[in-house]
Amino acid sequence: MINHTMIVSFDQPLPDSELDQYLADIERVMLDTGLTRSVTTRRHLPIPGEEAIPALIATAIVQVAVADTDTLAKAFAAPGMHEVIERWQSRHPYKVAWANHGPLA
Repeated sequence: MINHTMIVSFDQPLPDSELDQYLADIERVMLDTGLTRSVTTRRHLPIPGEEAIPALIATAIVQVAVADTDTLAKAFAAPGMHEVIERWQSRHPYKVAWANHGPLA
């Protein structure tokens, strides 16, 4: 099993309702592929002063568990995936960093 952990950083702050909808949309489209073992989404917990750090600072974290790298590739090629990503990118641009890894615990 591998985890695909995405650090999502929106260019501008989002209203809570918009961020909730983004996370729900990503979770739904990943689960709808039928290829994921689990999908977990969380908001970033900001700390004072972090905006001064020259790094990609998360707005949210998305973690997808799949059987293997081939399954991960199929999940991201599944119908609806790119439509959701493109819709959100056009409304609220964001950057993503990610890591593929085994279980952390």
